Amino acid sequence: MSRARLELSVTGGEYTAPLAISLRSLSKLLPIVNKAANDGTFGQAPLAVVAVTYSPGRHLEELVASLETATSTGTVLLCADNGSRDGAPQSAAANHPTVEWFSTEGNIGYGAAINAAVAKLRAKRDRGEINPNYFLVANPDVTFAEGAVDKLLFCLDRAPRAGAAGPRIEEADGSTYPSAREVPGLVTGIGHALLGQVWPRNPFTARYRAGADMSVQRTAGWLSGSCLLVRWEAFEEIGGFDERYFMYLEDIDFGDRLTRAGWENLYCPASVIQHDQGHAAHKHARVTVPAHHESAFRFQRDRHPHWWQAPIRGALWLGLQLRSVVSLRRGAKP
Repeated sequence: MSRARLELSVTGGEYTAPLAISLRSLSKLLPIVNKAANDGTFGQAPLAVVAVTYSPGRHLEELVASLETATSTGTVLLCADNGSRDGAPQSAAANHPTVEWFSTEGNIGYGAAINAAVAKLRAKRDRGEINPNYFLVANPDVTFAEGAVDKLLFCLDRAPRAGAAGPRIEEADGSTYPSAREVPGLVTGIGHALLGQVWPRNPFTARYRAGADMSVQRTAGWLSGSCLLVRWEAFEEIGGFDERYFMYLEDIDFGDRLTRAGWENLYCPASVIQHDQGHAAHKHARVTVPAHHESAFRFQRDRHPHWWQAPIRGALWLGLQLRSVVSLRRGAKP
């Protein structure tokens, strides 16, 4: 196989590094280099993107393709693989020079996998190989509209107290998912847990699912974890994602802790993505429904830890258990 040697020049000093790559990979890199030279972004460090994978199938290739036009600075996609059986992360890394993967050595959960990926990215950040200010978290089943990542970067650049920014999320039917909401309070959470399945139109569930105006840029209590541009400083300050959340509510907890630490969650509707939401979750309801309820209980328990609040915790736990039974019988999603 033919090999090539690539001469690299970076801001802050020049060095030459041998890079053995196939001609096929080089042919894929040349259009990226040409585009960067033409739009003035040559020399800027690429943005690190973290995707937690678990047999993502065709979705991962679609994500990779969409990233090529989502930002002018280029990206480095790191797949934190939680035990894929379809070979998709390995295949993407073999076929794309901007994609890497590593095994988390088991299905360790969403937040823990993100933390593991960020830990691996720190060395690249220290060497100046990636954007030192931000990194992007994206589900493997999202695709970016053209320029979507650049628009998120624009938002964060102009909001120094924003710890994270999230885009407008379009669902398969073209509707906008309410991805920027307020943190659910105790009364709303309990009411939704107790009545959501037996009385879908109850006021607690309506309040829980209500979204504010999704057409204007604004701050929110939390942003959907399916796509987040995160400020490194804010992430480090709050210690990343809480790894006790295996799946669900880790984004609500993350946004709430950002707010408590004095950061903002910024919703940027000018940036648009598409999300094939729940393509896997509804197929594994016996796993996802209990996991969702466990996370909901943990979230409220952490915020109501006192002994005199034990009856509240007990009522919430009972309500979630009942909701789990009803949800599984009806085949509902979390």
